[in-house]
Amino acid sequence: PPETRAAAWARPRSGPAPVTDVAKLCVCDLLVAQCDVNCCCDPDCSAADFSLFTTCSVPIVTGDSRLCTQKAATYSLDVEANPPERIFKLIDQVNPSVFCIHATNYEQALSFRSPEMPTSENFDLLLKRFGGAAFSAEPNSWNMNTDAQNPSDANETYRYEYGVPIQTADAFLRLPSPVVSSWCSDANPAAFLVNQATKCTRSVSVEKCGNIQAVSMLFYINSSILAVNITVQSIVLQSLNGMRTLLNGSDVLRLPVILDELCINIVLGVSYHITYTDAGEIIEAAASFVLGAITKEALSIQQSFDISFTQVNTKPVPLSGNPGYVVGLPLRAGFQPQGYPFPAEILFAALNTNKYSQLTILQSTSNQDCLAAQGARTPILFGYNMVSGCQLRITAAMKCQPLTQTLLDLLKGQSFPEYVASFGNSQAQDVLDWVPIIHLRTSEQSDNERIYNPFQSACQIPISLEIEVKWTKYGSLVNPQARIVNVTATITTTTLKQLRPGRERTIPVTSSVVFTDISSPAEPGYKAWPTINVKLPFDFFFPFV
Repeated sequence: PPETRAAAWARPRSGPAPVTDVAKLCVCDLLVAQCDVNCCCDPDCSAADFSLFTTCSVPIVTGDSRLCTQKAATYSLDVEANPPERIFKLIDQVNPSVFCIHATNYEQALSFRSPEMPTSENFDLLLKRFGGAAFSAEPNSWNMNTDAQNPSDANETYRYEYGVPIQTADAFLRLPSPVVSSWCSDANPAAFLVNQATKCTRSVSVEKCGNIQAVSMLFYINSSILAVNITVQSIVLQSLNGMRTLLNGSDVLRLPVILDELCINIVLGVSYHITYTDAGEIIEAAASFVLGAITKEALSIQQSFDISFTQVNTKPVPLSGNPGYVVGLPLRAGFQPQGYPFPAEILFAALNTNKYSQLTILQSTSNQDCLAAQGARTPILFGYNMVSGCQLRITAAMKCQPLTQTLLDLLKGQSFPEYVASFGNSQAQDVLDWVPIIHLRTSEQSDNERIYNPFQSACQIPISLEIEVKWTKYGSLVNPQARIVNVTATITTTTLKQLRPGRERTIPVTSSVVFTDISSPAEPGYKAWPTINVKLPFDFFFPFV
């Protein structure tokens, strides 16, 4: 009867005990109460059956490959015996992976749970739990609060991890991008902490511009990122000749309208800016728009989209990699403000980056005049060895102390940073991710020092700055990340004798940067970069050529 069947489904049912003994596991045992050919772990096979085997189809049987250590059952055939015999061994297998499971202490994960079947009594409860666009698949025993949560309350405390698509009330935050061709596809979700910039082509027409959702501002701000509404930060109007004008008010929603054979307020670009906390919670979302117009002759437009992320209570600074440095991007640098020491929790937030968040050196000028080159700096780019310099003309009227300070400011700049970010995306509050710059000082022996004259005074002046950046490959061999581990700034000085009145002297002043890779070489006998020699099927790219 239906009542009896429903009661049977409603009763909690426990599955059979999971089999974790590898000696009893056999994936090639397919026939019931019969010996499977070449299945050396089949318990239905006898010694006579093993003597007829040519090989073991499954030579090794293991449990969960993610375990750090586990038992493994090995099977082989001794063909030299008469008749051939099966050899069974139980060995300990160690997982070479860095990330592995030490112990399986969650017993419910060892077997599949029987699904709860809907009945007239529990239908409303199941509909409330699984009827939404998203639901939690975690067991109820994991939740400390057994009361049903309001979906809006759960959204307020949602925490993202790097690379996870950003959810909205209906689906995901869309960042249109080209897929196969240059045409826009709205199926590309924006990922958390992944800065993206895309350009694609959109088909339009003046007659239907009011009905095309992808050219309307509503299409990009109508959804909310969980509990945070998307606000309009700025609106820029672009004319047909390319001139742009920033509107004073950004709270006005401008929809596409037809005006004198033109369609105005067409979305040409959208820039999202997401503000998040250290825990991964999105607390603010803003969008900046570029609106333009099209004529009746236009068949398509090019749209641009980008998204950036800023952690709350930090200054938005450009990244030089994520996480490792990218060759050609500037080194991120900063200094520690005055007033140290602080309590530990204040120290993490006190590390501020400099004005440009970059480590710079002297920039060479066309006339090679050091006094004219004061203030001209160029950023140090990761992986690029650089040399720059100028000529300094010294007269007898110059004093030692002001000259020394002028040369130091010329070589190091007005505010030389104290720290360099070890990664391209190091945050200012993560003090352990910043490498202190080690300062050294050396002196070179000049000709004036070899001929000593006690009646003449000498002056030590800096003439060169040498910066050495030591970095290493960090992480997997397949995708190594560049990490800076040491930065040394060496000032070289020379002795300058007091010049006679009316005499002049010209000295070269140089700056240099050297990058040194100190990564440990691969062990002998192992390939640092594994290669795969495979052949794709002939129809792998079908239907594309």
